[in-house]
Amino acid sequence: MAGAENRGEQTQSRTRATGIVRFCVCSRRAGACYHRAVSAPHGCGRPQSRRDILKLVGLAPAILGASALIDPPHATAGLAGMAVFLDPGHNGAYDPSMGRPVPNGRGGTKPCNTTGAAAPDGYAEHAFTWDVTRLVADALNQMGVRTQLSRESDNSVGPCVDERAALANAMRPDAIVSIHADAGPPSGRGFHVNYSSPPMNDIQAGPAIQLAHEMRDSLAAAGLQPATYIGSNGLYGRADLAGLSLAQYPAVLVELGNMKNADEAAQMESADGRARYAGAVTRGITAYLNARAAAG
Repeated sequence: MAGAENRGEQTQSRTRATGIVRFCVCSRRAGACYHRAVSAPHGCGRPQSRRDILKLVGLAPAILGASALIDPPHATAGLAGMAVFLDPGHNGAYDPSMGRPVPNGRGGTKPCNTTGAAAPDGYAEHAFTWDVTRLVADALNQMGVRTQLSRESDNSVGPCVDERAALANAMRPDAIVSIHADAGPPSGRGFHVNYSSPPMNDIQAGPAIQLAHEMRDSLAAAGLQPATYIGSNGLYGRADLAGLSLAQYPAVLVELGNMKNADEAAQMESADGRARYAGAVTRGITAYLNARAAAG
């Protein structure tokens, strides 16, 4: 929900030569757990046990599920070297400082951040967005796309929404995608893709709209339903999201479903469900990147 469950700071990396996924525990102070590239972070220790690995994200079904929804011959053409900034929405921990006001990109302020929404059984939005975003990053890295995440773990506070926007703009990415889950009425269901409206610059007025449409189309093509309770046909222009208002590169915020809807919450809580969401988001990103590459 726009407005952050693993234990310790774990990150995954894939060895190009073998395709083997390994998980490492990295130094919190080193700041090495941002998922910036395919290579493993510097300073990683020995791999976790198989049991711990499977606890992280339902490893095998989740990663294979995300990859299975991508058509490699078409999805990877011309994408090597492109860059995507990924924002797993919210924070994994609460601190009173998160309530302090920060710039909203339109001359006002809004709270720094929150821990987000939760399903009726307590499953947290920040845990969902963390798992899905890492699956998306892994899939993009396999295609040669550079990725950077806005936060390094799911058990810490921050960054604030304006700091995330600054990190994204500093990367100079081809696309910025913030991943969330909504807290709508229990009877409502479906996704909606948010974009900045009215736009604050030419990028928000053009390329960001194209990214929103590509993402909406890919989510729908994956069998996900556009929201029944908000937006219009899966799209929603908004002026209240700081990350979008501050963006200098094409940016969208995707609410993948409604955590208060029992059926959608069950999907979010399953490894297969998260893989499905991740695959759909990845297709949306690659569709936009391919269109950008084709346009030169």
